[in-house]
Amino acid sequence: MTPSTDSLDAIEAIVIGASAGGIEALNHILPALPANFRPAVLVVVHVRSEPPSLLPALFSARCQLPVVEPDDKDEIAGGTIYVAPPGYHMLVEPDCTIALSVDPPVRFSRPSVDVLFESAALCFADTLLGIVLSGANDDGARGLVAISRAGGRCWVQDPDTAVANAMPLGAIARGGVHDILTLDVMTARLARLAAGTRREPG
Repeated sequence: MTPSTDSLDAIEAIVIGASAGGIEALNHILPALPANFRPAVLVVVHVRSEPPSLLPALFSARCQLPVVEPDDKDEIAGGTIYVAPPGYHMLVEPDCTIALSVDPPVRFSRPSVDVLFESAALCFADTLLGIVLSGANDDGARGLVAISRAGGRCWVQDPDTAVANAMPLGAIARGGVHDILTLDVMTARLARLAAGTRREPG
């Protein structure tokens, strides 16, 4: 692991993956994002495949940013939280729009964290931040490697603070992770991505 000392000023999009225990982690992070938050946020949580998902309403009630369940071909807008709908992979197309797919599950999951991360890395490259939170399998580990290779930044939740530590541990073991952070440190760093603010190196 290489600790991050780079500025996050260039980040245009953030992709977040979570599974068991991840909703609690997201309820810690997402409501802390300020109303003038600049990047788009795309979230995959392993949920039951039957719609409707209760997550957009759950997060909307607490968040300052708009929270949406996207439709296929939606344009990605900064300052918006996109939550993958149940039963669909959520991808980022080369033109940086959202695509929804019913391709087979990946790592037993649809939506898949890896699918989102890998497709977003192709679009956003070094302007992407990937985050893996609490979860019970290793979905997201391969995707973080893709983000790192594209020049993006990669964070994982400190496994000692995760309800289920398999996803953070899997990502760390696979390589490509720049920072292992508690949720409080994550939220403090992310808050600096509001419009007109700058993160001091280190």
